[in-house]
Amino acid sequence: MTSIAFAGLGAMGRPMAANLIKSGHQVRGFDVNPLALDWLEGQGGTPFPSASDAADGADVLVLMVVNADQAEAVLFEAGALDALSPRALVILSATCPPARAAAIGAKVEASQRRFIDAPVSGGVVGAEAGSLTIMAAGPQAEYEAAEPILRVMGSRLYHVGQKAGDGAMVKTINQLLCGVHIAAAAEALALGERAGLDTSLLLEIYGASAAGSWMLSNRGPRMLMDDPPVTSAVDIFVKDLGIVLDAGHSTRAPLFLAAAAHQLFLAASGMGLGKADDALVIEAYRAMAPKS
Repeated sequence: MTSIAFAGLGAMGRPMAANLIKSGHQVRGFDVNPLALDWLEGQGGTPFPSASDAADGADVLVLMVVNADQAEAVLFEAGALDALSPRALVILSATCPPARAAAIGAKVEASQRRFIDAPVSGGVVGAEAGSLTIMAAGPQAEYEAAEPILRVMGSRLYHVGQKAGDGAMVKTINQLLCGVHIAAAAEALALGERAGLDTSLLLEIYGASAAGSWMLSNRGPRMLMDDPPVTSAVDIFVKDLGIVLDAGHSTRAPLFLAAAAHQLFLAASGMGLGKADDALVIEAYRAMAPKS
């Protein structure tokens, strides 16, 4: 049984931690939300009041926090890194800019601990099912050490590179595709609405044709709801597409479609929809061209 400290018990982190507990690992959790700690205790994990307490003597630390700032706060400001056992393994699963992931990895390795850059994709549904796609990067030995833990949380595990930051770059490109696909679906359905067509029928037609995409099939029905359940918020793509554009800037790669999609999500967020489901990015189109 491995002692795993888990920081970040949000919508994604909770089912990931639950799957680790079910697989027989000892999970020591930390989150700033006291309700998340109560939930962890109910699942059979052990809650701790601070990140350093959760990490004290642990063999592994999984970081499923919101961003690189929070990851650095847990590791370096809250003292979780120093509290880990010697040669402990740090798994960074938050979505971070590649350069930030690489810098975090360098600091972890300087402490003689091991590091894997392993962002995930698949949403809450994938986290609950243990079927996440995990894009792991790091030296082969560290990858092999992390693999049994990662396979509990994801069914599609890829070793995408030998250095920290490679996993973050793969996830960045993933978010480029996701954001652009959602924006394209919103644009198409908004045009259908503007033309007075049956958008439910459009979804049926396009979902079974060459125009179909996973995002169209998944987000399209929620675009037609007045108040869809939140599975991924608009502001997540404001953040993630910002990371995409930064990656394009640093590599001198033009990203025209990503930039347009980013502006669309920013517009929806500016309308007060930042915490709403990302399918409601369609409201930006509706606001610009309301039905007559």
